[in-house]
Amino acid sequence: MASDSGNSHQIFQTAAEIPSFFVSYRWWEDEATTVFWAFDIQEISRIIRFGLFRDENFPRTSLRSRNADTIDTFLIALSEPHEYQLLDSLSHMQRVEEILRRSSIPPFEAVPWSWFPPQSSPTLDALEIAIAIENESHLHFSQIDFEEFVRAALGYNALFVDWFLQQHTALYLILLNHLQAHPEDIPLYSNVEKHLRSRSPFAHRALLRSLLTVAPGSNRDMPNPNTPGFGFIAGPIQEMFQDQPGRLSDMLKMLSVLAIRFRRQYAHAADMNWKAPFDTSTAFLEDCLLYPSPMDLALNMKGLDEQHFTEINRQKLVADNATNLLATRNYHSLMAMINGLRNYSISTMRTGLDNGTAATVAFEALITSEVASLMSPTENYVNYRRHYKKYPGIPFLIPHIRDFKHNGDAGLEPVLQFLQRN
Repeated sequence: MASDSGNSHQIFQTAAEIPSFFVSYRWWEDEATTVFWAFDIQEISRIIRFGLFRDENFPRTSLRSRNADTIDTFLIALSEPHEYQLLDSLSHMQRVEEILRRSSIPPFEAVPWSWFPPQSSPTLDALEIAIAIENESHLHFSQIDFEEFVRAALGYNALFVDWFLQQHTALYLILLNHLQAHPEDIPLYSNVEKHLRSRSPFAHRALLRSLLTVAPGSNRDMPNPNTPGFGFIAGPIQEMFQDQPGRLSDMLKMLSVLAIRFRRQYAHAADMNWKAPFDTSTAFLEDCLLYPSPMDLALNMKGLDEQHFTEINRQKLVADNATNLLATRNYHSLMAMINGLRNYSISTMRTGLDNGTAATVAFEALITSEVASLMSPTENYVNYRRHYKKYPGIPFLIPHIRDFKHNGDAGLEPVLQFLQRN
């Protein structure tokens, strides 16, 4: 048994699960150093979030070397007005740490593998067991931030990715111990292996290895692929850095957009596709300007929104919560655009103040008073909710979810009625 445990550590290694990647010049590291000596806190914050540098203490030492006024300006740009008074009491070192905290991905939380083989029984179903293992593997995958995959793809340390692989090594040991104690279950788990071939490659490999250990002669029809398990996500990321050298600022903006797509496609998806390459193509404002008229752009957004909202039912509306519903159109897209314009105007205002110049963009000048009144957050968007009852469409979900929490099904009824008609 000790030898099995020792060999189990060879099943999953991060370097083996990521496609090989080599560039003669890691241009983004030099550009990151330059950005840290500039004055754009948004760019600095993105670099901290993605961590594209070998010295993990680099952001801290760089920020500590900046003068107090600059650090104060940086922290204010990352804060809300109601926080200013509290931040005044922080020392220089504490302000640096606060900038790092606000710019970083959430702290790592080690969630151990929780699925265990059910008690031996002739009524056990191989497909049900395979689905349970797949769901557990998908759950652990969804705990990995996109930023961690970017780091792993470029050869940096990625704690979340390492932990994911460790938990699949734990799965191997769990299965091995079970099959050694219950050899009568070997035929059952041989059928489970067949169902896992089209599912998580990590879970499949853990089960395959345990079967081959307890029954070495059972490998005649068992595939044993040697391709990197994370190739579908790491490969496309690596291509981005090879095809677009010398554009770190633009690269980080694209990666920030792709992080949203990643969460929608993998973390929030009901079914996980472990083989299809991650789509790294991105559409920005310049792409929208190619439409011949505003109506063409609006119709295109409407089509995209309707396509996504057709997959929503009552259970998803309640369980997934608004932040998981990344569809668009009318009220939903309108609110997303308003928030984007509001954030842009605030960012522009702060930049203008930092540079000693007047702001050139005001939020009030970007939208009409009618639209601002309709989408005002006052009383849980009461104006919008009244308007929606008369003119239903693809919804802005946050007020409907809040209404549901306070008033039950009646809060979602207008949305559900619209979805049932479409």
